[in-house]
Amino acid sequence: MSTDELTGVQALERKHLGLPLVPDHVQRREFEYKRHCTLSFILSRDVVTGKLLAPFCGPTRTEEDFLAHVQAVVATDQEVTRWHVVCDNLNIHQSEALVRWVAELEGIAQEHLGKKCEYGILALMARRAAFLSDPSHKVVFHYTPNLSP
Repeated sequence: MSTDELTGVQALERKHLGLPLVPDHVQRREFEYKRHCTLSFILSRDVVTGKLLAPFCGPTRTEEDFLAHVQAVVATDQEVTRWHVVCDNLNIHQSEALVRWVAELEGIAQEHLGKKCEYGILALMARRAAFLSDPSHKVVFHYTPNLSP
């Protein structure tokens, strides 16, 4: 599956109803609208079928939101033996919570993971990314290359 976020999407509502349809004319709508709030979406698409899997919509895009989304996607099909998740290098894609969840799926004791920013797998983002990219795991993350200089 391929995963990405859409952030800062404005929830808009038209201030006035459109005019009724008239034969041989396009629908006419007023240009003014009300702004309600901004939303964030986390979307995953099955690259084989093109279907969206467990889309997430909420006010934030945190590591907890991303973890909940990935858990919801994995829960959509219990028969899948290995999930491959393609995503960019955003920090929430290599979070402590995500590493802890994958470790739990794999039966790895939490104390073997270390402590964030101090030691073990959790110490550095590069180590977390390497752990999450392990092809033997049930959920394998593939990160797009960072092309910036």
